[in-house]
Amino acid sequence: MASIFSRIITGEIPCYKIAENDRFIAFLDVFPLVKGHVLVVPKKETDYVFDLSQEELSEILVFAQGVAKKIEKAIPCKRVGVAVIGLEVPHAHVHLVPINTADDLNFTRPKLQVDKSEMEAIAEKIKQA
Repeated sequence: MASIFSRIITGEIPCYKIAENDRFIAFLDVFPLVKGHVLVVPKKETDYVFDLSQEELSEILVFAQGVAKKIEKAIPCKRVGVAVIGLEVPHAHVHLVPINTADDLNFTRPKLQVDKSEMEAIAEKIKQA
């Protein structure tokens, strides 16, 4: 069965897309730690980020760098934190989280509930940055 991320990639499930190329896609996390939390996902369904080839691993980080620069311009933050957890969805992905303190990357904290119109506005702001 295809992962939820594969279903997003094929358009079966909608997302708040930030960026895309032929190998990767970036979209807002619908259960964000903070507003502007983005997931970067390879289009090739691979369970674990370290199962990606060396080329794919370096390419996903370069792709994520471009997205992180957009987040920094669009969302007030000191840095964009990077995390690879890999337990929630069996499809490799990288979290890009605007942070002001280390606690902003605490994945045990309750997730935000952000309404659709605000998610759309955040996505557009990041895309335009």
